[in-house]
Amino acid sequence: QVQLVESGGGLVQAGGSLRLSCAASGRTFSNFVMGWFRQVPGKERRFVAAIRWSGGSTGYDDSVKGRFTISRDNAKNTVILQMNSLKPEDTAVYYCAARSEGSTWGNYWGQGTQVTVSS
Repeated sequence: QVQLVESGGGLVQAGGSLRLSCAASGRTFSNFVMGWFRQVPGKERRFVAAIRWSGGSTGYDDSVKGRFTISRDNAKNTVILQMNSLKPEDTAVYYCAARSEGSTWGNYWGQGTQVTVSS
């Protein structure tokens, strides 16, 4: 059973940085894509960034390009989202997600971690 556990959220001032971690367990993830999504109340969950576990290729939503960096630590089975130059509009609950290559998002989610950016 895939388990994803996020940590690292919190309150930060605009322009600051936060580092989110997602500890993944329950299977091998070599043929998986790992991602981060975010959601604000009343809105749908939106894609932020993703990384292929094998090879490490990445993708980002335009709103975070140049500010956020996704990476993985194979030894620790952990996915990291480094968030710099944070803006108040980055405020949301951030979710770690996983999907196998060729499938769609939606089967595996973490519990979410709150990120609040004050102006």
